[in-house]
Amino acid sequence: MDYYIGIDGGGTKTKAVLIDDNLKIISEDIGGPSNFLVFDIDTVANSLIELIGNVLNKGNIDSQNVKKILLGTAGAGRKEDAERLENKLYKVAKTKSIIINNFKVESDARIALEGAFAGKPGSILIAGTGSIMFGKDSNGKIHRVGGFGRLLGDEGSGFHIGRAGLNAVAKSFDGRANKTLLTDLVKEKFDIANSTQLINEVYKNNFDIPQVAPLVIDAALKGDKICTEILNAEVDELIAHIVAMKEKIKTDVLNVSLIGGTITTDNFYAEKFRNKINELPKVKLKEAELPPDMGAALLAKENNL
Repeated sequence: MDYYIGIDGGGTKTKAVLIDDNLKIISEDIGGPSNFLVFDIDTVANSLIELIGNVLNKGNIDSQNVKKILLGTAGAGRKEDAERLENKLYKVAKTKSIIINNFKVESDARIALEGAFAGKPGSILIAGTGSIMFGKDSNGKIHRVGGFGRLLGDEGSGFHIGRAGLNAVAKSFDGRANKTLLTDLVKEKFDIANSTQLINEVYKNNFDIPQVAPLVIDAALKGDKICTEILNAEVDELIAHIVAMKEKIKTDVLNVSLIGGTITTDNFYAEKFRNKINELPKVKLKEAELPPDMGAALLAKENNL
């Protein structure tokens, strides 16, 4: 019997699952953070080896029988960074006399996509602090829409909403636009009462812009016209992602699974977005079938065949 390990890496914790050829879960375990762009790569590699050892011990499986281990984590979109962690893990495993046959690092979005549709075609739209969309067609080809980062993209995300909100506040301070309830909310929560304070917070104090997004949503819910316009524009941006993905995948019905607090939390913005999706022809929202760690395990098995 051959075995596979899927790992869902995170900034605070990492989950691993050990499965057999029949996709039966043998064992699971949770370890420390594994974002190698935030934490020291040696620390991450050692933490992963410990986690791998724990799931093997729990399942009473020898590492030699594991055909492939696949980690999905943030920061793995760049091949050279992923390879750096792969090479480091092999070195650490060797010092601990643990046999690792095949270890691969993929992006966290990739394993989320695989898990959401249990390996079948579909798409995921991620909108949290940033935004990106991934899709898998009937031929197994992966397609991407968005994901250009905060300078060129992240439309529909917490950052984009927050930035648009602060832009409206800046214009309000100047008298370049109508007043918005958001100005009062920003003053109340962040003690920003004028243009000088706003500039200092954003450009000198590394102000966390996505924090403003909930205030924009709150103001829109209370009937603020400017904030309502902001949310409508951001919803349209996310809808444009979906329309573009449907064209890329060329499927009759596009199944979409949503990920990220901005669009999965029960809020006014998420409700607007879901209502707009329901107006799209041949687009269906689907709950994820499997968690990302199982997505990683499935991908490990698929890529090993």
